Amino acid sequence: MNVKIKECFESARKDESKGKKHKGLLIAEPSLKKAEEYLDKARDSLRFCEIYKNAGSDYKIPEEWYYSLYYCALAILCKFGVETRSQRCTALFIQYVKEKGLIDYDDEFINKIIVYKEKENKSAVDEREEARYGSSIKIKEVENQYDEMMALCKRAISQAQDIVLSDKKYEVPKELFFS
Repeated sequence: MNVKIKECFESARKDESKGKKHKGLLIAEPSLKKAEEYLDKARDSLRFCEIYKNAGSDYKIPEEWYYSLYYCALAILCKFGVETRSQRCTALFIQYVKEKGLIDYDDEFINKIIVYKEKENKSAVDEREEARYGSSIKIKEVENQYDEMMALCKRAISQAQDIVLSDKKYEVPKELFFS
């Protein structure tokens, strides 16, 4: 995994040096303000879930669950001072710092935002795409997992908030961007 994350930083640096928009990870200034704004967006996504549920638009809900979890990850990256333009790289970074013991964040939240290439592995990314691009408006599966997913997203927001509001200084592990 270390190699994949290094590639995220390296490709972003190369793109930026060529004047292109990067599709990876860049070192930036840590920003508590941006982190808090992402947490607000995560909460907003859950409010939209309620609106879509009441409107009978179940197909919109998995997207909001996914983005609620993704915004939590973006908030954590802001605390570290990392800019991202890649869902894959974002998930890899969160997974790495979790495994290194730098953050206390449930694997369940991370696994939901990972982009898997293998067909047998599914995440919230796949559920979001199936709901978004499928033909159904009412989805029984969404209805059945609604309370569980709402609770999961709320726990993710709480844990991300604990990291963001912590007095601890978070730094990107040097092994990720130095050869």
